[in-house]
Amino acid sequence: MPAAPELDALDRAIVNRLQAGVPVVERPFAALAAELGTDEETLIARLRALAERGLVDRVGPMYRAEAMGGDVTLAAMRVPPERLEEVAARVNAYAEVAHNYERDDEFNLWFVVAVERPEDVGRVLAAIERETGLRVYDFPKLREFCLGLRLEV
Repeated sequence: MPAAPELDALDRAIVNRLQAGVPVVERPFAALAAELGTDEETLIARLRALAERGLVDRVGPMYRAEAMGGDVTLAAMRVPPERLEEVAARVNAYAEVAHNYERDDEFNLWFVVAVERPEDVGRVLAAIERETGLRVYDFPKLREFCLGLRLEV
């Protein structure tokens, strides 16, 4: 198991606070910074540093596609290691793919597909299969769990 990344109290506080949402105000990072006892410039610099270290990959809204009439699914593929970068790039080229990630497992490429209409999930997965020549396994959401990560400050 890899060692836990080193985070100071402010980094931990930032990660914890962001999970509660971002204020919908003209300067959201200034408002967050004030809550955390720092300034906007420092907060943005810390977020950039966390992203560069691969500890934060995005700060933004989470949309519930199903509530808006769409659908979302988790998909996985077994990709030969020598094709992983190529296949990941092809998968990422689809506007409906929110993100993908590599796993050290038999199913080594996982990705999320979000569509405007539920019937489009099958279309997107079939297109990826045709383009890559590899089977795409669909793991639709059966039940939603909302989990939060809280770091000790």
